[in-house]
Formats: sequence, structure tokens, C-alpha cells
Amino acid sequence: MFRERGFDRVTVAEVAREAGVSAMTVFNYFPRKEDLFLDRIPQAVEAFAGAVRGRAADETPLAALRGLAFRFIDAGHPLGGLGEGFAGFWFVVADSPALLARAREGAEEVERALARALAEAGLGDPELMAAVFVAAYRSVCVVSVSRELAGEPFEEVAVDHRVRMAAAFDALERMFPGA
Repeated sequence: MFRERGFDRVTVAEVAREAGVSAMTVFNYFPRKEDLFLDRIPQAVEAFAGAVRGRAADETPLAALRGLAFRFIDAGHPLGGLGEGFAGFWFVVADSPALLARAREGAEEVERALARALAEAGLGDPELMAAVFVAAYRSVCVVSVSRELAGEPFEEVAVDHRVRMAAAFDALERMFPGA
């Protein structure tokens, strides 16, 4: 329904009816309509903060985050930012002011959780590091998705996505040596 008519033109009541449940049941699982579509935000919050908290004793936080990012990319996971067959999803997001706003809020949630994890790791200025990480990661993903939506061949975009993600982490490591 969201792909056919656009996210903003589909009601929660319609989604509930299609799923054979009440609207209240939908809201029991998803606090707001946007979370029906962007349901991986809690997973992103936990994954990025968890990478820092669960890293090996000899692993830096940035190395743990780099490893997570490339595991997502290699697996074609949605949190890797780019995946074959994801274009329809991104068309819906790009078409919806409500989804774009929720995606920005989700990035802020990741940033706050990551800053807490970095502070727990004893890093100086964890808020700055989290903000720069989220901005770099988001930038790589947004450019890759934009290129795919513009019709560039997925294979070419995917190769460049990896190169640009590696460059983003290289820059982060220069900005925050030893982090």
C-alpha cells in the first residue's frame, strides 16, 4: 500500500484492516505510524552502541564500528545503507516528509546512544565523535541511495559505497586517533 499510494496517503486503520488486527494492536507494536515503515531504528540504536560496548578488549571503538558497518554491507543488511531491491523502500521514504523527519529523529537516537557508549568507553568528547560518525555514515548512505534512485547501476554504486564508507572511517580515525 505504501509503495502504491505513498506513505502519507495510507492510514493506520487501512494497515490494520489489511493485517487483520485493530488499529490499537498496531499501536501496541509501533508507537507511531512512521515506525511501521522505519522499524529498524531501535535495532540501529542497539547495534551501533552495542558495537562499542561489546568490542574486544584490544579493539578501538572506531574499529568495532567499522567492523559492524562492513558486516552490514557484506550481508546486504538494511542498516548497511544500500542493498539490492531496497530502491522501492527509499522511494517511499524520499516521498514522505513524515518519514524523512522520523529518519532524522532516528539518526539522533543513534547519535545519543552512541555518545553514551563512547563516554562509557572513556573517550574524550564522545558527543562530538558520535555526531561526526553519524554524519559520515549517513552521508555515505544518502549519496549511495540517491545515485541508485537516479538510475545508476546498483553494482557500480555498491562498489563505490564500500570505498566511500572505508574513506569515511579513515577520516574518522584521523580525526579521533586511538578512538
